[in-house]
Amino acid sequence: MKKYQHLFFDLDHTLWDFDTNARQTLENLYVTLNLKDRGVTDFEVFYRQYVLHNDKLWERYRNGFIKVDELRWKRMWHTLLDFKIGDDKLARQMSDDFIHLLPTRKALFPYTIELLHYLRDKGYQLHLITNGFQETQLSKLKYAEIDGFFGKVITSEGSNSLKPHREIFDYAIKTSGAERETSIMIGDNIEIDIVGAKNAGLDQVFVNHLNEIPAIEPTFTVYSLKEMERVF
Repeated sequence: MKKYQHLFFDLDHTLWDFDTNARQTLENLYVTLNLKDRGVTDFEVFYRQYVLHNDKLWERYRNGFIKVDELRWKRMWHTLLDFKIGDDKLARQMSDDFIHLLPTRKALFPYTIELLHYLRDKGYQLHLITNGFQETQLSKLKYAEIDGFFGKVITSEGSNSLKPHREIFDYAIKTSGAERETSIMIGDNIEIDIVGAKNAGLDQVFVNHLNEIPAIEPTFTVYSLKEMERVF
């Protein structure tokens, strides 16, 4: 009898290729909003600055210092300010357009669909634990055509908690009807997914897409989704 029964996946950066999808969305906004004519002459620089501000604001959001709305529009506002564009209206429009368009992107990491079929066919119960927003994450699953694989989709918004806090993992276990000892967390981020799950008493699979050297030793480490087949 296999040890694990419930597999809890992270979504962004683990299955759904957030970087590719975000970049494509921002490229679209760069063109449609004529940012070049407004003074943003280099999209590559613009994108790098956006990533920096987005990461900083997400950390502040996870630590409870800012609210969702502030995160969403200020990452655009700070990026525009780097190009000496102090336009609140434009920043808010970019935020709204980005939130609307991003979930419609479909880029997944290689072997995502094949892996989900493989795990489902072997009888595993598949779920998601994600720090994303409820409506946004459900839209991503729908447009990428992987929504049918998951029993429970646990979001930070729906659980009133955030990874790496224990409460979201406890909520996921309770909501899915799983047992802790037969459940495992699968994610790409050491601090958020792996340490969070470990502190909540769950085994972990570190999906090391970037070939990082982790600060702790996960239960399992894979370097591609295809390698997950040797774990399960």
